[in-house]
Amino acid sequence: MTDNPHISVQNLNLYYGANHALKNISINIPDKKVTSFIGPSGCGKTTLLKTFNRLHDSLTDVRVEGKVLVDGENIYDKGIEVTHIRKKMGLLSQRPFPLPMSIFDNIAYGPRIHGTRNKKQLQVIVEQQLRDVALWDEVKDRLYSPAVRLSIGQQQRLCLARGLAVSPEIILGDEPTSALDPKSTQKIEELFLQLKEKYTIILVTHILRQARRMSDFIVFVFNGEIIEFGPTEELLLNPKEELTKDYVKGFLS
Repeated sequence: MTDNPHISVQNLNLYYGANHALKNISINIPDKKVTSFIGPSGCGKTTLLKTFNRLHDSLTDVRVEGKVLVDGENIYDKGIEVTHIRKKMGLLSQRPFPLPMSIFDNIAYGPRIHGTRNKKQLQVIVEQQLRDVALWDEVKDRLYSPAVRLSIGQQQRLCLARGLAVSPEIILGDEPTSALDPKSTQKIEELFLQLKEKYTIILVTHILRQARRMSDFIVFVFNGEIIEFGPTEELLLNPKEELTKDYVKGFLS
């Protein structure tokens, strides 16, 4: 399960001021699999997810101890270039946030920042990413119209395409379907199952059915600690820890 970790977390502790939010986290996230974090609201799932691309950096009262190795490199080492780390990771939030520009420019934004200026090259990137998220046929005739005119489900797929356009290795999803209708949710789930052939995918979800449908592995987080980590069916159907059993049965919320 952990022979080929893409991300290795070692003795990670995170504090918000005096609040010890993540406690002695150690886990290996396997390469090119879907790993889901489950647990009650406020248990630390999203906090843990954000440590993988250092989204806590902008907060002044946060202190991080321990290591997060991505491709064997500790992203919390002094001197690490944060933009280099974030380029490896596409982030999909709970609600889509398209940039206030055209569909085309939303996807071309990242490649342009990283030096791609050739128009034909950008056109190839935009079409490929839109195809990868099954959006090309829906928007190919209005690439230069504002992205905010898309439906919320289309916007979420556009944001996924925007993240993929800079060629990341890892996709982080923070409850990426929570604001979507059932049809759009199904599309996003299907996309993730296809994308795991090329990317390591880490999801936060509060929906056990979704975790079971999509995940190869599940991490149960409770009160800032990892209680149990294992293959999806094994953890959901035969959990080893009492807390996990209670959560799976619906006794913890």
